[in-house]
Amino acid sequence: MPITLQAQDLEQHISRIFVAAGSSASEAQEVAANLVMANLSGHDSHGVGMAPRYIDAILEGGLTPNSDVAVRVDSGMLLGLDGQQGFGQTVGVQAMNLAFDRVAQHGACIMSLSHAHHLGRIGHFAEMAVARGWVSLHFVNVLSRPVVAPWHGGDGRFGTNPCCIGIPVGMDDTTREPFVLDFATSRVAQGKMRVAHNEGKEVAPGTLIDEHGQPTNRPGVVVVPQSNGGYGALMPFGEHKGFGLAVACELLGGALSGGGTWHRAADTKRAVYNGMLSIIIDPKALGTQLSFAQETLAFIDWLRQSPASPNSDGVRVAGDPERAARAARKKNGIVVDDATWQEIQDAARKVGVTL
Repeated sequence: MPITLQAQDLEQHISRIFVAAGSSASEAQEVAANLVMANLSGHDSHGVGMAPRYIDAILEGGLTPNSDVAVRVDSGMLLGLDGQQGFGQTVGVQAMNLAFDRVAQHGACIMSLSHAHHLGRIGHFAEMAVARGWVSLHFVNVLSRPVVAPWHGGDGRFGTNPCCIGIPVGMDDTTREPFVLDFATSRVAQGKMRVAHNEGKEVAPGTLIDEHGQPTNRPGVVVVPQSNGGYGALMPFGEHKGFGLAVACELLGGALSGGGTWHRAADTKRAVYNGMLSIIIDPKALGTQLSFAQETLAFIDWLRQSPASPNSDGVRVAGDPERAARAARKKNGIVVDDATWQEIQDAARKVGVTL
């Protein structure tokens, strides 16, 4: 049976596991809080279900607890950073804070981050920027078993390669909830396939191909080895357009950052590395702060005035679903399916913890 936990209790469980695996108490708490926030936001794919994989990566030596971001290039508005295989949830925040220092000085920053372990929900970093009234853009690649097929391709060749854009709406007393667009360039995130597989569900047609390159609705084809020992693959969203954006994320997040791109046979290692190119802009430095605030308010309000289409709740813009999920799950708790909870318990036992 699924288990329902309040966010604080779930965070404590996950934090205990990471402390036992070698993290400092502060790092364990930060990573656990980030994962639980993903669950609260409705993105179970990036939530506590990732903890077992992180523990495996630590035990394999691919994830190094208590690592800090290293500065490789510091040239005013340009920052080149290295995550040194540390938790993406911590080195990613460190990287953003370094970039924010440059934005405060120069009005903008272009920051690259390489060799970070799984960064988690990229929207978290965009939310950090919009909270300061700044715009941020993020292009991310994934170095792990390739799970997305090229458009017209028949097997996995790259990762889910997320793209994220955060834009504040309004200013001061007219501030509204920000626009935070955060999406995988595959039709769905790989983690959502893990969740669907654990829950015994099928997925929508057009989402997956099996290990033979044929369409399938079974999410397990990208979660567990198949009949030939291989895996199926996710499809890119938007046909050739989503595929093109995925390639751009690979080249910008991976090649330009120095973290590298995926161009080799798959392996069974549990570590997941991300490279990220981020661009953060202070509208005030462009001299458009006031008009920017007015136009963002006017346009978002204009969109929301559109009459609801049949069988819908009306217009929702990026960031609305996450805010609604947080309100509901803070009240009702976070449901963790029994398979995922068992995986978390098994991971805890690997480091000597009983939940």
